[in-house]
Amino acid sequence: MKPKVVILCGGKGTRLREETENKPKPLVTVGGLPILWHIMKHYAHYGFNDFILCLGYKGELIKEYFLSYQYRRWDVQLNLKDGINSIIKGKDEVEDWNIIFAGTGLETNTGGRVKKVEKYIDGDYFFLTYGDGLSDVNLMELESFFLQKGKIGVVTGVRPQSKYGEIAVDPDGIITSFKEKPWLNSYINGGFFIFNRKIFDYLNENCTLEQEVFQQLISEQQLAMYKHEGFWKCMDTYKDYQELNEMWYQGNTSWKVY
Repeated sequence: MKPKVVILCGGKGTRLREETENKPKPLVTVGGLPILWHIMKHYAHYGFNDFILCLGYKGELIKEYFLSYQYRRWDVQLNLKDGINSIIKGKDEVEDWNIIFAGTGLETNTGGRVKKVEKYIDGDYFFLTYGDGLSDVNLMELESFFLQKGKIGVVTGVRPQSKYGEIAVDPDGIITSFKEKPWLNSYINGGFFIFNRKIFDYLNENCTLEQEVFQQLISEQQLAMYKHEGFWKCMDTYKDYQELNEMWYQGNTSWKVY
């Protein structure tokens, strides 16, 4: 039995307000398709097709998107009096995904959202990610690393690109090099996790995963980091949204392993 994939979809995306005023952040599109769809396609590419979506802000729109997914992809025959007669299948295949839509509250913190879906986790471990990050991380290698380490959790560490140019000078103040937005040396949380189900012993409905829970795991040496040196980008701001869509339309879809 393959592990389930839990995706945090409940945040309000306030720094992307231009797009999230009327829809949840996971439905903000890249190339005309929700970023959530791209994330799910990534996991499904590696054979992980069982998803649990932790819903919150405007979560009903995420339900509606997938409940009407076939209607969006295929032609529909309609009789105005009797209603829909049939769906006329087109050439596009519809993904064979199992999805649990779990209402986890409007204001719930990340740890609380994960705690609320404990009843749906029936394996020894599960994947977890956010609903706003794209990457080409090899999920089979991530899983192997998790199993090898034997820890409660694994965080994928990524090296972000600086938002600013970097200048180096000599003792006389003469510039010796200039790097436009270099890659930073330190790693940050890239948002692709695997957890043993023991993580639920550390969670409650009010906790934040990235703060008190991670700190406790670190103190017990139960959290490992998988280093990912490939593509990673989070849709955190409107500028990120524009950059990802620009990449898509230029054919630079570095995250697209599917």
